[in-house]
Parts: sequence; structure tokens; C-alpha cells
Amino acid sequence: MPNLPNLVFLHANGYPPECYSPLFERLGASYRIHAMPMRPLHPGANPQDLHNWRPLANDLQNYIDEGKFDQPFVVGHSFGAVTALRFALRQPGRIRAIVLIDPVLFEPHIILLWNLVRALGLAYKLHPLIPAALKRRRKFDDLDETFERFRRYSVFRYFSDDSLWAYLRGITQPAAGGGYELRYTPEWEARIYATGIAPDLELWRGLKAFSVPTLVLRGAETDTFSASAGRRVERTNPAIRVETIPKSTHLLALEHPEEIAQKIEAFFRQAQANTDSTD
Repeated sequence: MPNLPNLVFLHANGYPPECYSPLFERLGASYRIHAMPMRPLHPGANPQDLHNWRPLANDLQNYIDEGKFDQPFVVGHSFGAVTALRFALRQPGRIRAIVLIDPVLFEPHIILLWNLVRALGLAYKLHPLIPAALKRRRKFDDLDETFERFRRYSVFRYFSDDSLWAYLRGITQPAAGGGYELRYTPEWEARIYATGIAPDLELWRGLKAFSVPTLVLRGAETDTFSASAGRRVERTNPAIRVETIPKSTHLLALEHPEEIAQKIEAFFRQAQANTDSTD
């Protein structure tokens, strides 16, 4: 195997690493992929032990330390992107370059509003995604039938069949009594939603002097990383580039794996070239 550079990948809430196999297949020719299971996939992890997302950056540090990855490239999607960014802000010298795919990074006024909601104890009642997460179907008798049903859902409108199968196989595992069950529990999915955002004013403050080469990719139809948030990132730190991918949503890494892989590779190649030229 060639001596490929290390790439650490952090997945989205509810989307185990296996969901990204089409993206990894395209990146695997250029990088050694290390897909870090986020805390909801850790055996025995208790959702109630998590009160905000700061400890997830500690998990990333431990993963990099245990793997002995020397200045890896890092890619994060959704809350995985925010985790990667928080770690990079703490220890910028540990990362070579970073790509944030539709990060859960809201503008300061939304963060302040969410902090009020949490202070009132209303996070589980008012977060728009928590009710659906807790009602999510947990068991499936037949994956072929489930695929056909999912194929009709508008949320998967930009998924190829290969990407939809990767998603379906990634979220499920054989159940003890037959059939299949979710690998990522609804309780953990809801807990991630409920505990996010609150401390993220520190991210905006840190971005001003952030020097790690950074690319942000957002979906044109995303409901998470808004266009105005993207413009604020670029105003806060003009060295950070924000690109919008047409005909894509918050799930752009699964919708357009070929295009996202190309953009990641091109950005990391340029970042490495810039680093080499200054050595």
C-alpha cells in the first residue's frame, strides 16, 4: 500500500461512518481514511452524560493521539464538522487542513436564543428535529422493502441508488430476533440535537484568528448552515472559503460523493502545496 496521507473523518448525527462509503471509495485512492465513530456509537455510552458538544472535541483528540496521526487532514460533516472545528481551534498545530461539510454553525443571535430555550428547560420541547428523532422507526423486517419505501421520500431525492443503499446499510445492523435494527439510537440522536449550539459563540470568536487552511462546503438547499452564516464566516475570516453545492441539502456528502471528493482532494492538494512552498 502506498504511503498515503491520513484523513480523519467525523460523521453527522444519525449517520454512522458506513453511510459515507461512496465518498470514502473516491477518497481512498488519495488518502488513508480513518472514520472516527462519534460518541453515540461508543459501546455503553450514556446520552445523559453529554451536556454540550465540547467533550466531543476531546474524543477527537484521543482518537488522533491513539492513532498516532501526525497532522492529519480532517473532514467533518454536520456536528462532526463542528467537533473538528472546535478541536482545530484548540490545537491548530495538530491539523494540516480541514474541510467542514455543512457544519451546525448558527449565527450568534440564534445561539443566544437557543441558550434561552435551554435555560428554560424547553430544549426537548422546542427543537424542531427532536420529536421526529424519538419517533424514528427502530426495526426493519426487510431491507429491500425498506429501500423501496425510502426511495420515495423527498429527503433522499438527490441520492443515487448506491448512496441510498450505503445509507440504509450504514444505519442498520442485524437484530437478535431477526430482521434489522438501528445502530444509532433515537435517544442519542435526540440528545445530540438537545445539547448542541449552546457554547458556539466561542467558535465565532476563535474564527477571527484561525490559521488552519479551511474550506466550508454547504448545500444550496440546506436547512442548517445558512447562506448568511456562510457570509459571516467569510467576513470573520477572509482566508476561509465557503462554497455552495447546487441541488444539494444538508446531506450533500451522501448526495454528491464524487463532486465532494473532488473538492476535498483539490483543496487539500493546494493546502499541502502551500505548506511545502513555505518550508
